[in-house]
Amino acid sequence: MINLKRIRKCNDIELVSGPVVYWMSRDQRVRDNWALLYSQQKALEYQIPMAVVFCLVPQFLGAGQRQYHFMIEGLKNIERDLKQLNIQFRLLQGKPEEKIPEFLKQSKSGLLVTDFDPLKIKRKWKEKVGRLLQIPVFEVDAHNIIPCWIASEKQEYAAYTIRPKIHKQLDAFLVPFPEMKKHPFLGEKEAALPIDWEIVKKNLKTETNSQLQSFFLPGETEGSKKLKQFIDKRLNHYSSTRNDPTKNAVSDLSPYLHFGQISAQKIACEIKKTNAEKNSKDDFLEELIVRRELSDNFCNYNEYYDSWRGFPDWAKRTLKEHQSDKREYLYGLEQFENGDTHDPLWNACQMEMVKKGKMHGYMRMYWAKKILEWSPTAEKAMEIAITLNDRYELDGRDSNGYTGIAWAIGGVHDRAWLERPVFGKIRYMSQKGCRSKFDVDQYIKNVNLL
Repeated sequence: MINLKRIRKCNDIELVSGPVVYWMSRDQRVRDNWALLYSQQKALEYQIPMAVVFCLVPQFLGAGQRQYHFMIEGLKNIERDLKQLNIQFRLLQGKPEEKIPEFLKQSKSGLLVTDFDPLKIKRKWKEKVGRLLQIPVFEVDAHNIIPCWIASEKQEYAAYTIRPKIHKQLDAFLVPFPEMKKHPFLGEKEAALPIDWEIVKKNLKTETNSQLQSFFLPGETEGSKKLKQFIDKRLNHYSSTRNDPTKNAVSDLSPYLHFGQISAQKIACEIKKTNAEKNSKDDFLEELIVRRELSDNFCNYNEYYDSWRGFPDWAKRTLKEHQSDKREYLYGLEQFENGDTHDPLWNACQMEMVKKGKMHGYMRMYWAKKILEWSPTAEKAMEIAITLNDRYELDGRDSNGYTGIAWAIGGVHDRAWLERPVFGKIRYMSQKGCRSKFDVDQYIKNVNLL
């Protein structure tokens, strides 16, 4: 059964005749997807056909060929898997506020289900689409284990304020997924033509400076393989090695989580079943559940999540007081992008991201904090960090990315620390501190060998 608290109705319109359509966006998978399961539940209830539609925009928040390739290859698998379930998959290209209503009208749809997403651009799409519809619209949070609006009704100050709220409700939501059924009610056969994926790619308007790469293979199946590899080989030592970028210790699941090619809830269920060392399981689940959902909380309740205006008052005040401090080094976007700074450790962080499409989590903190140190203002630092993160990271354009950068540069979810030049009371990180935690020279060498 689907916990109905996971679902919220976006209008007061009652069901009209016509198929159920699931507008897939954030959660790009067939298995373990509450939004897809709910869509089928409604279609079976009313004994009507259903369809899944994805609207591909030709440009999106600085994403390049790397990100579009990863997403499109995953969508190909979705088309194949849905066909086996007798469910149509339709790919639209263009503005969602135009293409989604047009499709719903043409298909004479009677009900729309869509994904929850806290990002401003996605919320605007849904608002514009909703104003044009005369059918019921339901939003399902299939990304978080505790639905964002259930976990908290306000912006939380830090992990320690949201953690008890999440843990209190975890048993009610952290449950196994039911299986999708082969759908017994078929729609118009002529509407289910195969998608010409080469034409789809040609219609994109992507930036060319984030090249394709093969470090991460896309799709639901590959995400499941990554999870199994992590559980079998690395989970048991996660607690002691996760912050050492010279160790192959992290899960590498963030690209799959970002594109919704794997469910955080499925991951949590699998981790809890293992016999791995308790501290490692606890630390991983803290990051997967509490920290991820704290990021969604921040982006959902703070409209300035991608700007210095979203920083807490104490952080804005201290950064303003130190804005005129002399910077030993100042770099522009191009120098940062090319890894052309005086610091070989920072350059390695940037090049890891450029080459692999993913930077080690611990290094992301150092990377962002040095952008603050070497930029004229915190506002400019946010702009540069977000631009580079969204351009090169497979998991960019994400609540985790925006929140992590805001933590590093603007003290979001953190406290005031010892005051110092440039940073004010923002937490500081140094290469010396990194050297005390791991072999910096080995990390640089490893990146150079990529």
